[in-house]
Amino acid sequence: MKRQKLPQKTKPQTKFPKTNVASDLPEKNLTSNLPEEKAQGTAPGKRKRSRASTGSGRKSRGTPYDDVFRTLLNDCTPLILPIVNEMFGTDYTGKETVELYPDLHFLNRQGGEVEKRITDSCFTVTGTVPRHFLLEIQSTSDSSMLVRIFEYSTQIALDNGEITGNTLHVTIPDCGILFLRSTRNTPERMQIRIDTPGGSASFDVQVLKTQQYTIDEIFERKLFMLIPFYIFSHEKGFPEYNTNEEKLEELKTEYIDITNRLRHLKEAGQITEYQHRMIVDMSGKVLKSIAAKYDRIREGVGETMAGRIIETEASRIYHEGERRGEKRGEKRGAIYQSERTAIKLHNRGDDFEEIADILEVDIRQVKKWIREAASIS
Repeated sequence: MKRQKLPQKTKPQTKFPKTNVASDLPEKNLTSNLPEEKAQGTAPGKRKRSRASTGSGRKSRGTPYDDVFRTLLNDCTPLILPIVNEMFGTDYTGKETVELYPDLHFLNRQGGEVEKRITDSCFTVTGTVPRHFLLEIQSTSDSSMLVRIFEYSTQIALDNGEITGNTLHVTIPDCGILFLRSTRNTPERMQIRIDTPGGSASFDVQVLKTQQYTIDEIFERKLFMLIPFYIFSHEKGFPEYNTNEEKLEELKTEYIDITNRLRHLKEAGQITEYQHRMIVDMSGKVLKSIAAKYDRIREGVGETMAGRIIETEASRIYHEGERRGEKRGEKRGAIYQSERTAIKLHNRGDDFEEIADILEVDIRQVKKWIREAASIS
């Protein structure tokens, strides 16, 4: 039998009109206990604006914690492998290739509507046998988690499906949820069951509870991507830390130790300079969000992690290029590093005004650099 790879979408469209993801399921059953949300945009073509979602996932933007996890996955991709080993019982060594999927998916709804959703992380690990993975970050439990996992996993399965003769073959990815907050009621594992005319099928959704890991366990198991979220384990103590100087000093001392251990890993070559900076930078972003109401914690721990001269990732890239330019003794070196920094910041989602402000250049020059980079790529 000849195998036919399913066509890849170049724009939102329905691959299989009779098997739209979620749209052919009884919508009442999926949405009866879920909140309505406004849609944030229209899909191309004549498709209608989605007036309400199933409430089962993020659309164009997520929480700061989602953004931190996606940033680490994109910029420090090898660090995801120990997380995968911990959740799924794999034994990846770090030599495998991790191929990231686009995190934007288009879900087909009833009436021809298309809804945009952002997943936290979809990727393939090319070990002995390639395996697809879908991970979602969850700061609080809600009734939509399994619906979201089902929607994303089936869409990924369709994206990678094949038709052989008269048979469509799809493979559901390994799915997991990272709970940043958990209680005694948080499950150890979740499950999705599908009843079909040909019988029932089910698959597990693995669960990782970040608050259950001590900082020693995080370092021992090389779960470095969890370090920015370690502050969640102290969240219940925030009111006391914010008013009790002795308790705050204990927290700062722990983060001094974390900072030192990260530096030792960098010096030993176990993580790169870039990974080290990203972990520190992302830790600051999580801290800024979770401790928004606690100034003393935010400032005290923030200074402990990053030092009194806090250098953002953007300025680090800029000054590295500046130093290279000085070594050449050429003005063009400074211009080149500004251009490269502008492109990197644009790829990370910064707008033109923010980039121009960081680099202290005219916004028209920034737009020119981005246009030229886009035409080359």
